[in-house]
This record gives sequence, C-alpha cells and structure tokens, in this order.
Amino acid sequence: MPGYILTAAEMRAAEERAIAAGTPVELLMERAGQGVAEAAWRFAGPVPTLVLCGPGNNGGDGYVAARYLQQRGVPVRVAALGEPKAGAAAAARTAWSGPVERIASAGPAPLLIDALFGTGLTRGLDPAIADRLNDLAARARATVAVDLPSGVETDTGACLSPVPAFDLTVTFGCLKPAHRLYPAAGRCGRIVTVDIGVDARSNLIEVAQPTLAAPGPDDHKYTRGLVAVVGGAMPGAGELAATAALHAGAGYVVLLQRDVAHRTPHAIVRRSIGELVGTLADPRVGALVIGPGLGRGPDADWALRHALAIGRPLLIDGDALHLLKGQKLDSPAVLTPHAGEFRALMPHVDHASKVESARAAAESLGAVIVYKGPDTVIAAPDGRAAIACDASPWLSTAGTGDVLAGAIGAMLARGLAPFEAAQAGVWLHGAASRSLGAGFTADELAKRLSDSL
Repeated sequence: MPGYILTAAEMRAAEERAIAAGTPVELLMERAGQGVAEAAWRFAGPVPTLVLCGPGNNGGDGYVAARYLQQRGVPVRVAALGEPKAGAAAAARTAWSGPVERIASAGPAPLLIDALFGTGLTRGLDPAIADRLNDLAARARATVAVDLPSGVETDTGACLSPVPAFDLTVTFGCLKPAHRLYPAAGRCGRIVTVDIGVDARSNLIEVAQPTLAAPGPDDHKYTRGLVAVVGGAMPGAGELAATAALHAGAGYVVLLQRDVAHRTPHAIVRRSIGELVGTLADPRVGALVIGPGLGRGPDADWALRHALAIGRPLLIDGDALHLLKGQKLDSPAVLTPHAGEFRALMPHVDHASKVESARAAAESLGAVIVYKGPDTVIAAPDGRAAIACDASPWLSTAGTGDVLAGAIGAMLARGLAPFEAAQAGVWLHGAASRSLGAGFTADELAKRLSDSL
C-alpha cells in the first residue's frame, strides 16, 4: 500500500469525510491524543512530562495525551497559551483534571511534548513563544512534537520561526509534506504515524522499496535491458553512469565517447561517439542516458538532438539539461536536475513548495522530473509526485548524480514507466548510499547498487 503524504487541505478534507460518515471529531481527537501518549511512553518511559498546549485542536490532542499519561502514573504538567474557545479542544481541556500553567512561567521537565500548533500553520510563532519553546526543548532530555513541530509550514517544509530539533514526531493518519521536505524534515526526528480512522489518500506518496523481478530462465542480456550512455567532455561522468547501469541490473551497456580505450569494468561495450547514430538505430536499445559530463559545445548539442529524435526512453542529466532550454519532450523521459540545474531549466518556476515546483516543471516539459537534494522530489506530468529524504548526506560528493542517472537508465531499460523507473532508481541509489557509511566515493556507490538490487 502506498505511503500517502497529505497536504493540510487534504488532511482537513479526510477528517471532514470521517466526521460526515459518523465519526465525531471528539473521537478523532481522543484517538490522536491516546496515540501520542502511547508513543511518548514507549519512547521516553514514565518520566516527568510537560505538555505545551495551544488554543486549537493540536492543543486538544495535547490535553488528551496528558490525561492518558497521567492515568499511567506519569507525573504530568500542562502549560497552555490560553483556553480553547469551543469544540473538541475545549472538551478535551475540561476532561483534564490537573492544573494548567502559563507557558511563560512553566519550568522544564525531562520530557517535553509540543502540542502548540500542528497542521495548517501559516505564520511563525510569536518571538517570545518561539524562544520559550526552544528554551524548554533545550532543557529537556527528550522531546516529542504532536503532528508537526510548532513553527513549521505543513505543505512546504519551511520553518516560519525558529524550530527546535525534536527527537520524535507523532502524526495522524499519514505523513505530511513537511515530514519529508527540508528544513522541517530535519527538525522532526523519528516519525510515528497513528491511525485515527480517516481514509487518507493523495497523489503524493513516499518513495518506497520497489518490487523488481529477478531474471527468469528465458532472460538474456537484451531482455534485461540495453542502456546506451552518451559520454562527452568529462569522460569519467559517463563511465560512472555506465557502471551504475550495469550494477543496477542492465543486461547490456554501451558507452559512446571520444576515448574508447578499454577500462574496467570490461563488461561495458565502448564505441566512438561517431557511432552514435548507428547505435541509436538499434531497436534493442531500451533507454538512453545523456548529460553526465556531456559538455555544452556543438558536439554535445548535436548528440542531444539525435537523442531526442529516436523516440526511446531518455534519462537527461547534467549538461544536457542546460542544452534542453525548456523544450517540451515527445519521448518518455526522466530529467534529474539538482537545484541549480532546475533554476536554469525552469527559470520562471519558483513555487514555495518544492513539490509544486517539480509538478509545474513536469507538466511544462512533458517529462518526469527528479528534483534532487536531501529531499528528492519526483513528479510526473499528470500530477503524481513522490518524496525521498532518507539518503545519506555523504552523497554530497562529485559523481553521485551520474550514478543516479545510470541507475534510473537501467530501470527504464528493463521496461518500467518513467515515474516508476525514477522511484526505483532513487530508492536503489539511497539504499546503496546508506549501506556505505561515511566518506565513500561515487565509484564505490555505483558498485554497491548490486547489493541494493
């Protein structure tokens, strides 16, 4: 089942559907608060706890959590910004039998639970409140955020005011974009999702481990996928992409470049760039990777024009993204820009949300966009999107993007549709990076794809 990621509006709609179907909002809040208490108990144990409650439903969840922790014998204090005005939050406040302190004068506790503001926040916290939250978090041994850390914008992952880094975030129904988009994703810590009984579905999902069939007894090198990689001015980049395609399961890899000297791995078939047209005419070519180390001169432009004309699945990266100049594509294609390349490719697309920027680019170019970064967003022209943010920070080294290009090229060559191929390649790339630990090189990353596969 896909791991859906809901925007603030989508989550509100899901809750409204549940209420319309007969689930009272008070019951949704009871389930949420009970889930927070359970998660906090399992995470931190029966330690003295301070729950910060806001005036809305997030604060209501906090009052419920405090009540359940108190029932377990946990010493619990509650500090609030103010009294809830009405509705389920006010009922939750009434059900809390203990005193309520003022946040401004509340002392710290070993466990801090932040239930000030959750989904739907549109402006930052008052500076005095933000300072108080950060001070209490710094003086706690463990910190838990309810739904989202207070001060985070749900749909973009922006921090609207200074936000402490939490150890655990307990959210409801499903993930929200801010759980997977930076900088907010870096403030959430471990994330637990509590089922509160809402039907949460979206066209935004989390990148998950793909299901890839192993070769069968009738498979051979061509049925497993032939990947052609076009090299250029920086031959090492093409070598990395070709090596990655091999280790990601392609049955046959052809590398076209000026220098055809044989190097390892010897399984790569090396041809002169002058054989580009003839190679691309081979109907067995399942995918073409162009861009890593290509350069931006006349030869590179010539190669890109021929690549665009063959009608085969394309992986376009690096220099080829600059040469593309926003041209809409007719062939199935995956484009893999990092932030700088994205701005050059789509200078007029700058949404506050990285997801919406990627979607706009995908629709404009008629291609799947892999908007790389610590939070990689994959978007299709039809509006589907996926987020991956669990790769190693040690990917911030030269050549790792070329490895990703080769991995996705192998997925395209084996017959996956561009959106699915992009997700599979991103997952394999991330899994390989996590398994390598610290200080790895792109060459090591390309070879480790075999283990991820």
